Amino acid sequence: MGGLSAGDALGAGYEFGPSFGSDVPVAMIGGGLGDFAPGEWTDDTSMAVVIAQALVLSGGKVTPAACDRMVQEWEHWAQTAPDVGNQTRAVLNLGRQLADQAGRQTITAEDAVEAAALIHQRTGRSGGNGSLMRTAPVAIAFLGADAEEAYGAAVRISELTHFDAEAGEACGLWTVAIHHALRTGELNIRYGLNLLDSSRSEIWNHRIDQAETSATAQFANNGWVVEAFQSAWCAISTTSSANPGEHLVDALEAAVRGGQDTDTVAAIAGSLIGAAYGQSAIPSQWQSIIHGWPGLRAADLDKLAITLATPSLPVQE
Repeated sequence: MGGLSAGDALGAGYEFGPSFGSDVPVAMIGGGLGDFAPGEWTDDTSMAVVIAQALVLSGGKVTPAACDRMVQEWEHWAQTAPDVGNQTRAVLNLGRQLADQAGRQTITAEDAVEAAALIHQRTGRSGGNGSLMRTAPVAIAFLGADAEEAYGAAVRISELTHFDAEAGEACGLWTVAIHHALRTGELNIRYGLNLLDSSRSEIWNHRIDQAETSATAQFANNGWVVEAFQSAWCAISTTSSANPGEHLVDALEAAVRGGQDTDTVAAIAGSLIGAAYGQSAIPSQWQSIIHGWPGLRAADLDKLAITLATPSLPVQE
């Protein structure tokens, strides 16, 4: 989760700005939509922390109780968070209304899933990037499982806020790629394509081809989950270095230089390249200032990830 938070904090100060060239430096300047401090992560990492904590308590299983915890903690966090995605906020608000109508004090995962479906029915749109940004803890929790299980878990958690099936596919593919990177150190975004049916696999393979032959600025609609996926992979695949630390920095800077939803694209890219190269690839000067809700720092995220990856966790329900 270190790469996730690094990309998130790096991109925070540039969110929804225009793309810019390599002659302009990129740094953890803070600011952005939430007036974040330098090194402070945004909603991307905050929502992932909630998933990680819920999966620790459930023994790494995506149980109904774990999903309830995620939704309830997200709702609590969103009440004071300075930067919450529009789709996520709408789902949580409508989910709260559904709970109130049912005479319940707490929102449940079922409320959120129903709200996500209703919003999709009303608007025809639910393919934002807000579930793709939070996949890292799912891959970590399912490190001892096979890729198909990791894929399914990612889709289920995506559906808590994002009805669109493409959001689920993007989350599943990215999670499986992180899962593979953690196990092997290899960056292979196509690793999970065999988990899709042939027609969907062909579509995603074409999208990946586009990412590998483009620049991040060409994916200006990166609030959409598909272009967020493409921009993040573009940032990784079009930069390279024999030095993992240099590649990580170059990739995250490329993600930010693409403009628009910079914190989320860089967080998505960071979650994958960070999984491949490990915490040591993240510059120490970044690690020293990375922090965010709920009062955690980079070292705390490391501990949380280690706990999440431990297969002997007790199940608490």
